[in-house]
Amino acid sequence: MKRVIEILKYSHKWPEQFEEEKRRLSSIFNSLKIEIHHIGSTAVPGLSAKPIIDLLIEVKDIKKVDTYNQKMEQLGYEAKGENGIKGRRYFQKGGNERTHHVHIYEKGHPEINRHIWFRDYLRTHPDAAKEYETLKTELAHRYRFEPEKYVENKTNFIHKIDGLALKWRKGSSNKNRKDDLR
Repeated sequence: MKRVIEILKYSHKWPEQFEEEKRRLSSIFNSLKIEIHHIGSTAVPGLSAKPIIDLLIEVKDIKKVDTYNQKMEQLGYEAKGENGIKGRRYFQKGGNERTHHVHIYEKGHPEINRHIWFRDYLRTHPDAAKEYETLKTELAHRYRFEPEKYVENKTNFIHKIDGLALKWRKGSSNKNRKDDLR
């Protein structure tokens, strides 16, 4: 069975599903985790998305994560190792009908801020979120049975938002510093 790309209207159940999975994962990674974040499109209120909950876990030591693979499998996850990103551990749940993705990074890894800033930028810039939603919907229609092409054709937009989010965060940081000096 092939994976089907489907974009659904935002669901208020997605934050609940995140919290539920966060509790499960917290019990597994209790002593290793620092924080668990809801990232990706399901973390942006009002944004249509693939109904897959993306979680980002910050840990103290990435090397120790591999010792938790069996426990993750017991929760229905498939361990994918770094899966193309150095310093990450990646897990998928649900096979071709995925329900969750877990991205694990050691504290300080640059991908942590990139994911969080991307999410926060879309949360605070509704025009960018709408543009992303339109793109994803068009790509899901065009590449319904070609997930690699769907992802590939989103990449330029994601890089654009990453750049805008970085400038926005730097601007926010500078503004906050100026406010602090008053």
